[in-house]
Amino acid sequence: MRPGRRGAGEGSGSRGRGEAAPSDHKGGFFSLLVEIWPFVRPHRVLLSVGFVLMAINRMAGMVLPLSMKYLFDDVIAKHQTRLLGPLALAILGATAVQGITSFSLTQSLSKAAHRMIFSLRKQVQAHVGRLPIAYHDSNKTGALVTRVMSDVEGLRNLIGTGLIDFAGSFMTSLFALVVLLRISAFMTGVAFAVLLGCGFALSRAIRVIRPIFRARSRLNAEVTGRLTESFAGVRVVKGYHAEESEERVFGGGAQRLLDNVLKTLTATSVMSLSSTMLLGMVSALIMYMGATRIVNGTMTPGTFVTFVAFLAMLVSPIFQIVNVGTQLTEAMAGLERTRELLAEKPEDTDSRRTVSIGTITGEVIFDQVTFAYQPNQDVLHEVSFVAQPGSVTALIGPSGAGKSTITGLIAAFYAPTGGSIRIDGIDLGTIRLDSYRSRLGVVLQDTFLFDGTIRENVAFSRPDASEEQILAACRIARVDEFAESFPAKYETIVGERGVKLSGGQKQRISIARAILADPRILILDEATSSLDSESEALIQEGLSYLMHGRTTFVIAHRLSTIRRSDQILVLEGGRIIERGTHDSLYALGGRYFDLYTKQYGLETNLFLAPGEGDTVEASENGSGNGSAQNPEGEGRRSARESGLASAAKLLRGREP
Repeated sequence: MRPGRRGAGEGSGSRGRGEAAPSDHKGGFFSLLVEIWPFVRPHRVLLSVGFVLMAINRMAGMVLPLSMKYLFDDVIAKHQTRLLGPLALAILGATAVQGITSFSLTQSLSKAAHRMIFSLRKQVQAHVGRLPIAYHDSNKTGALVTRVMSDVEGLRNLIGTGLIDFAGSFMTSLFALVVLLRISAFMTGVAFAVLLGCGFALSRAIRVIRPIFRARSRLNAEVTGRLTESFAGVRVVKGYHAEESEERVFGGGAQRLLDNVLKTLTATSVMSLSSTMLLGMVSALIMYMGATRIVNGTMTPGTFVTFVAFLAMLVSPIFQIVNVGTQLTEAMAGLERTRELLAEKPEDTDSRRTVSIGTITGEVIFDQVTFAYQPNQDVLHEVSFVAQPGSVTALIGPSGAGKSTITGLIAAFYAPTGGSIRIDGIDLGTIRLDSYRSRLGVVLQDTFLFDGTIRENVAFSRPDASEEQILAACRIARVDEFAESFPAKYETIVGERGVKLSGGQKQRISIARAILADPRILILDEATSSLDSESEALIQEGLSYLMHGRTTFVIAHRLSTIRRSDQILVLEGGRIIERGTHDSLYALGGRYFDLYTKQYGLETNLFLAPGEGDTVEASENGSGNGSAQNPEGEGRRSARESGLASAAKLLRGREP
């Protein structure tokens, strides 16, 4: 339920959120094994040991059916009771070997599978974090969470005990086939022919089920994504009394997921029915042929019992295809989706991005920059300007004019479709993003805080910052004013997305985070939009110390906050229609003049908070009853400015 920004410049086109179309990967089981081999390789010794244990386990399982012949033909029929003790000991020993190897197999392979899941999940999360902003714009957050947390779970069944049990069953069937052929080649041939036909039918059935499992992963991601949005936007939902609407939307998604599950259950039930009927058919044939041979004296009862026992071992993989095969199919579907995700190119893999930059002065040049979120739908048209090092550039204009798109391009969230952006004379498209963004500070319009403490959120931009530097940033952004009033002070938990704080408090923490980063280029996208005029003015005092020597871009609908900018760019329809300082643009009497006078009219009519209009009037006319004429207020301001100067000096010590 996150509202996206729409319009000519901020959010049209591909920034809509939806599930990315799946790619056409046709690779089968073995191609998947090749791709996950890097995760298997560190555990290959353990897996090899697992296969050896599995082979020992299966061979030990042969002792019981082999002993049946001697039990019936020698012990019972011929009364050779001296063989009974050794047979019993052999069965007990084989059973002990089976138990020990089964325990060891489960322990070793289950742990290895979970370690591989851990490795794959880490890689997927790191990969998703490095994908371009455009990819995140076009995929729901919940869907990506599902891909990271759920889809990789298939590795456990694919590589863990599930697959090895599956392979073990086939090994057992091969051993059983050899024994059966030695007992009766004819009876074995009849049974094996029926089993081959069933195996072929089941392989075709699994091919039909596989797309259904792929669709289930996609549906689960969609439902999870919508549910995540609904919970994140619970205030909007309740504010518009839209609980029933959200229930219907979620119910529709859950119904589609249920329909998919019912389809798979129907398919697996048909497979189970077919395998059961097959077993009955084979059993009837073998019983008839075995009984005939016993009556004719060509087969002993012990040999027949042994044949039936080994035939069961031959048939068991068919049932495992039904039980385990569906799990493996679901696992392969999840891993295919993971493969599609890993095939997406991270934003820093562009072959042109080879330049690592150190300390920069902060010159930013836009040269005939054009940009489109979707082909042939330009939202910026040949935008050109120069931001000198240490200067403040303000971007103003109506919603959808392209302001946030320009700052997104400066932050390298997107790449221009035409023209070029240069940083200190270097094409931004050739600069490694890790080196560039370490010189960048961003305070976006949508304030985002992590569910942690105030201290952790401020230090997010600079984890190695000292306690003194963190507190200095908090003083400049005036976080100290409310943080120190809490019982836990800076260890106060802010809640998910900062839900336990007011909008202004969240914005101050976001500003402190950017201040602590000590950037060379600073982007303030409506950074003070949640603050009252008094708090905004005080924060501007702190920011002014850090803006010195840093190239700053400011987006603000409240024009009184950008009057002292070095240059103001007025945008409309993705174009710069006016540029200059406040005085020159005001004197021009154009679009800026219209925007400014309309807003000033609103302020003086007190459409904003009481006192904001008076503050503007005082700054405009040099009169009024503000703090400028209050000696006590002036003294407090001087002390405050002295403290902020010291804090700013402390923060400037960051090495590039």
